[in-house]
Amino acid sequence: MNSQALQPFLPDKIKVRDSFDRAAAHYDEVAVLQREVGTRLLDRLSEVRLAPMRILDIGAGTGNGTVALAQRYPQSLVVAADLSVEMLRQARRRTLGRAAKIIEKIGPWLSQGLVRRSGQRFVCADTETLPFAAECVDLIYSNLTLQWCLDLDQTFAELRRVLRSEGLLVFSTFGPDTLRELRSAWQSVDDYSHVNAFIDMHDIGDALVRAGFSGIVMDVEHVTLTYPDLRGLMRDLKVLGAHNVTHGRPRGLTGRERLKQLTTAYEAFRHNGRLTATHEVIYGHAWSAPIRPRQSAETTTIPLKQLRRSNTNLHVG
Repeated sequence: MNSQALQPFLPDKIKVRDSFDRAAAHYDEVAVLQREVGTRLLDRLSEVRLAPMRILDIGAGTGNGTVALAQRYPQSLVVAADLSVEMLRQARRRTLGRAAKIIEKIGPWLSQGLVRRSGQRFVCADTETLPFAAECVDLIYSNLTLQWCLDLDQTFAELRRVLRSEGLLVFSTFGPDTLRELRSAWQSVDDYSHVNAFIDMHDIGDALVRAGFSGIVMDVEHVTLTYPDLRGLMRDLKVLGAHNVTHGRPRGLTGRERLKQLTTAYEAFRHNGRLTATHEVIYGHAWSAPIRPRQSAETTTIPLKQLRRSNTNLHVG
């Protein structure tokens, strides 16, 4: 699909930011899946020998991952980055704990010492244009953030740029089967884009290779949430800030008749008395390959027996 055809399905960055700003105060009340996926992603770090000094939590949200990373690596500096200022404020309150109340009283300027001593930093940033120096972090953790990026090649190029040589990127994101029931139900109502687009695991793997990552390992699982009615699902998506923010979304409010049609169509996905909502969760980790100096034009002869296959792997669970 060319870029022009894909445009209606891409997220609108301004809408994404505004949506998460509005969602921040109540996000944790319904973010059950997001917390569970984040925990599973952190568990995968137990299999890796790593002693990072600087960690970047991309799309930190309300700071669940930031706190867990700080606990796992107490000697590290953890930088929480997010597109939403309001999400970062929630993360800051969470990570500083009791110190947050002091900060609110004495003001942000006087509180900077408390922030520095906490071992965390909070930066409002777009993943596709990070405000960090090259090769400045040892570990990048990204839980359910990549799906909000417009250009995956640009995103991975930025992550590769700020990651030190032989540093590690661990991430989770949603795959194309996510919310397939909602997408199917809407297709029976009209031709607008109502559900955010999600990238296939193999395309993600190809983009990682193009960006210069190696040792790539990926797998996928399907998690099904259930709801008593469609209203419950739509409410959760809105509170999570994960409702439709694509460029091709319909403008204006959804009419009562169309909502009635959608509700009727979604009934095809009711099982054991509850409506299902599928989420395809992709997990991955990749290493930042050392940047090799450009070779001269001299001819080099290599014996055939010395040739080996690349260590880049793509494991599909």
